[in-house]
Amino acid sequence: MNYKEVILSNICYTELVYGRINKKLNSKYSTQEIEELLPSIIEKTELTNFIRKGKNIYVYNEEDNLRITININTFRVITVDKLNQ
Repeated sequence: MNYKEVILSNICYTELVYGRINKKLNSKYSTQEIEELLPSIIEKTELTNFIRKGKNIYVYNEEDNLRITININTFRVITVDKLNQ
């Protein structure tokens, strides 16, 4: 399954995730900036860096030093973490 295409066409967010992303990344992105940033990171991530574990897909982007966690059933972004802290 090509997770990249499916995620990009179905990605969604909850109100709580915007605050969680800003807290984890120590940033102050607006909701619009987050909704533009995450798809662009997913788009440029290699397919080999999409790893499914249980109900989540982890998108590892070493260039941006980020891991995006997405629920496979709802395609909701759960969180974004820095890879190297």
